[in-house]
Amino acid sequence: MGLSAQAPPPLAGPKPDRPREYGERPSHTPLRPMWFCRADGQRWPCAEARLRLKAEFDDNMQGLTIYLAGMYYEASRDLYHLNPHEGPSPRELFDRFVAWGPYRRPIVDDR
Repeated sequence: MGLSAQAPPPLAGPKPDRPREYGERPSHTPLRPMWFCRADGQRWPCAEARLRLKAEFDDNMQGLTIYLAGMYYEASRDLYHLNPHEGPSPRELFDRFVAWGPYRRPIVDDR
């Protein structure tokens, strides 16, 4: 029996509840399991959701990275179950959910 057969299935990731609503603007949260924006019907995170997420996590860029990684995990699971043969590739989902996030510092300081 392999290690993956012994390990329990992963728990659910974070609830996609961000970006939070501001005033009377529509919520740019994902509509699951298709992962489209509730407000404008674009693939989530849409441009407006990205702007709002960056503003909401302005003082916590590490938190934004962790949140986006959780959304990447949840979307990968949902979209694979919807269409396991023709769904987006892991690279496409990474670019969509994580790669646009906060600037990452290099490991080595060039000073």
